[in-house]
Amino acid sequence: MTLARTWLRRPFMIAVVLGLSLLLTLAPVLLLVGALASPLLPGRWRPLRLLAFLLVYLALELVALVVAFALWYLSGFGWQLRSPSYQAMHYWVLRRVLHAVVLAARWLFRLRIRTDGLGWSPLDDGVPGSENAMLVLSRHAGPGDSFLLVETLMNRDHLRRPRIVLKSTLQLDPVVDIYLNRLPSAFVTPGRSGPEAVGGLARGLGTEDALLIFPEGGNFTAGRRRKAIASLRGKGLATEADAAERMQHLLPPRPGGVVAALAAAPHADVVFVAHTGLEHLSTAADLWRGLPMDSDVLMRWDFVAADDVPAGEAAQRQWLFDRWAEMDRWVEENRRRPAAA
Repeated sequence: MTLARTWLRRPFMIAVVLGLSLLLTLAPVLLLVGALASPLLPGRWRPLRLLAFLLVYLALELVALVVAFALWYLSGFGWQLRSPSYQAMHYWVLRRVLHAVVLAARWLFRLRIRTDGLGWSPLDDGVPGSENAMLVLSRHAGPGDSFLLVETLMNRDHLRRPRIVLKSTLQLDPVVDIYLNRLPSAFVTPGRSGPEAVGGLARGLGTEDALLIFPEGGNFTAGRRRKAIASLRGKGLATEADAAERMQHLLPPRPGGVVAALAAAPHADVVFVAHTGLEHLSTAADLWRGLPMDSDVLMRWDFVAADDVPAGEAAQRQWLFDRWAEMDRWVEENRRRPAAA
């Protein structure tokens, strides 16, 4: 049994939809309870803020699922879902839903998103950046970075069509399951045919596309760091293991998927994304203690033209580790930066 089997996931999705409907029906009562409990608990209206965000998120999930069913019906019961027009409709829905999620987070949690002002960024107003296909390689830290990155890549000035490499377990989220299985995406299980899936996803990248990869494969923890270093040494990759030991905030990148993507799309520009501000929110307990955030998420986007990408697997592996080391130093320099006024 695997998550890749649709018939195993559909009963779960139906249960989730019923649960969402029930929770949203009870929303007025839940919000009242949250408002009454907030003055009695630490933090500034922490229960009410978290509950309000959860209800917004669940409402958007339910709306997105209803729209997905409507698109399936209108497409001839799924017959034309892969057509350009229906693909564009799915991207439009995702863009609006992600924008609403990020907007709610920024308002309810007093979260500010900004860049360090160095280099190119899709957040720069009126700056389209690359007019080429893009391969986006990002640090993975915290539960919200995927939302922020995809929403940024799809924002009003950039309007990219993201292709995303993500863990197969994320298909337990019905919206992720439905929409990303209808759009170009790769659900991978660590250690099982990841590079091949990524290479296949990278083929045919067009000028409006952006392939998003998290080369670390998961959020940073001390245990994962030790395990990754030991794995590199066990494979005889002493140079890469030494480089990983010098990184204090990032896991060593897994080059297989990146090398496969570069081989399949040598015409694509590459963007490295570093960010800090969410790494301390890895668990539900962290999220509870961290609200309201009243802080910045600081991002850095490093653009590399396709012609400047090294050729050959060995050179690309070294290049990837070098850039990851630069990200690690950037995080060290910026993770304690005070929030903007």
